[in-house]
Amino acid sequence: MDILDVCKALSNETRLQILEWLKEPEKHFPPQESGDMKEIGVCVSHIHDKVGLSQSTVSHFLLKLERAGLLTSHRVGKWTYYKRNEENIQKIAEYIKHKL
Repeated sequence: MDILDVCKALSNETRLQILEWLKEPEKHFPPQESGDMKEIGVCVSHIHDKVGLSQSTVSHFLLKLERAGLLTSHRVGKWTYYKRNEENIQKIAEYIKHKL
């Protein structure tokens, strides 16, 4: 984990909002055929629809969050699903609590 990458990823309101939505995906996204959103993640198309920005911008945001270790992705056929990386988010919280 690179704390600077984490801080950069969190420095955008929309990226923060995506993380908040993914904390309780069933409240913020429509049901998916693929199953439990907490388990498999949320389809990128649902995230794109909710954010309301261009597909390339949303994809860039998701990639930045994933590279910072805040999200994980899972591909099923042509669909990509994203969910929070709770383990890394806990590590980041501990780092901030003890180091800053």
